[in-house]
Amino acid sequence: MSISWTPDDGEVRSARWISDGGAPAPRRVVTADSRIGVAAAYRHICEGTALLWSGDYPSARQLLASLGKRAEPRRQPKADTLTEAFHLQRREQARRTRILSLLLVPYEDGWTIPLKRAPEVAEACEQAYGEFGDGLAAGSLRELLGVVGAYEWRRKGVEIPVLGGDRIHPHYGVFSPVRGEYLDLAADARLRAPRVAFDIGTGTGVLAALLARRGVGRVVATDLDPRAVACARENVDRLGVGAQVDVQQADLFPKGRADLIVCNPPWLPARPRTRLDHAVYDPDSSFLRRFLAELPEHLEPGGEAWLLISDLGERLGLRGESELADAIEAAGLEVTGRETTRPRHGRANDRDDPLYEARSKEITSLWRLAVRS
Repeated sequence: MSISWTPDDGEVRSARWISDGGAPAPRRVVTADSRIGVAAAYRHICEGTALLWSGDYPSARQLLASLGKRAEPRRQPKADTLTEAFHLQRREQARRTRILSLLLVPYEDGWTIPLKRAPEVAEACEQAYGEFGDGLAAGSLRELLGVVGAYEWRRKGVEIPVLGGDRIHPHYGVFSPVRGEYLDLAADARLRAPRVAFDIGTGTGVLAALLARRGVGRVVATDLDPRAVACARENVDRLGVGAQVDVQQADLFPKGRADLIVCNPPWLPARPRTRLDHAVYDPDSSFLRRFLAELPEHLEPGGEAWLLISDLGERLGLRGESELADAIEAAGLEVTGRETTRPRHGRANDRDDPLYEARSKEITSLWRLAVRS
């Protein structure tokens, strides 16, 4: 995809459109610099016209911040139910994203931003987008800031207490294990000294590394996303458990059977909009249902599975109260135990959050499952 615009010299120009999330290229683009006011800029983007910035880089960031404030709703829409509040919140988030994504920056050879006082972003962009290619390119400044932020997370890593304070380094587009409730449950759960364990949907590889650190001799970790596979391989090697953990690209299960199968699936049955959303949102609980349905054929006789999942979907009315239990039973499985914990993240205590009533009562569980005899 490409965008085109006509600068002051009247000669039509074009550039490759850069969007990791697959956002469509804007149809109308005009150039802008610090002479444009916030009101005029906001009017343009609300009409669907993207602004390709030609001023200095700090001014572009300042304008983006001002547009963000202007895009905030003047009052929160009222919702009769938590389900409606959830959908209203997501709709508002999507609206703001559409607006703020229409402030663009140009790229030249080697991911150079040809604007005054622009930072060096080549390494961050290459990790996110790959090699630059030829010609001129352009993309959302908002997305670029996300790319740079993710690069810093990958460089510095995220401290994981259950790994003795060692760090996990998430790649761009791979969900960071910032919520530790499910890791605490997996670290404290009684382990039956399995010979082989599967970690389904491994992401950064944090659960696979934890199982290896707890003494599991062989862990097979799977993920469908190539970025997650590369991320997990890098992390298990960095943590010194690469010889125990085999990271494979697979759609759910690898070949064979295991004594222990662990899965921390996306916990909210809703449609993902971004790459990172796939770690949180599972349309119609399809990932969860497939995992449960296919689980019996991959468990060794006498083996067990750990399903690590939040009940926020039920509390928001996105999944029926008996839906999980019904899916477990339909798969020929039984619950042999359950450990639970409460959330520690900030939003669980934010009374101004429209979803506070659900978040404050959220429970994350480790469900022990076995094939029904």
